[in-house]
Amino acid sequence: MSFTEILFYVFSAVLVVSAIGMITARNPVHAALFLVFAFFNSAVIWLLLEAEFLAIVLVLVYVGAVMVLFLFVVMMLDINVAQMRAGFTRFAPLGLVIALIVVGEIGSVVWVKTLGVTTSAAPASAAAGYSNTRALGELIYTQYLYPLELAAVILLVAIVAAIVLTMRKRTGQRTQDINAQVAVRAKDRVRIVKVAATKEQA
Repeated sequence: MSFTEILFYVFSAVLVVSAIGMITARNPVHAALFLVFAFFNSAVIWLLLEAEFLAIVLVLVYVGAVMVLFLFVVMMLDINVAQMRAGFTRFAPLGLVIALIVVGEIGSVVWVKTLGVTTSAAPASAAAGYSNTRALGELIYTQYLYPLELAAVILLVAIVAAIVLTMRKRTGQRTQDINAQVAVRAKDRVRIVKVAATKEQA
């Protein structure tokens, strides 16, 4: 067994443990931290598979943006954990069925590999100067340029639609007028009142 395979099994085991910890954690903040740890281990596995671009994107996008936002929302909101767990038993049978299906799929993959049946050959090792990020960029911006632009337009439309749906006019809402704030003059805001001096009576 090579050193790469040892690292793969070690980080895979830690990934499974962190995923189980995320599901079984009672505190939402602890569950989010377990998920962050799972993302880091997944990124290391991507690196071992020579997919460094996916590893960096996983860390930057999910750990650096999505999970930070999720932690911010969880810590700012007053979540009633007892109320959230009240209906947990209702979905336990469905979760058990899905877990059994996943375990069955993993077992079938392992069983097929023990029979010596492989659907695809293992990829050959890349050369020393090979860059996965450069090869992916060349494919995206040459062969798949139009699908990329189409996906970008669809995402832009989705962002605009989400903003339009959430931007509702509320009665009594006070907004800022930047032009009025910039054009304000000191004499319009400050008034100097001259008060006559008085002598205190003895």
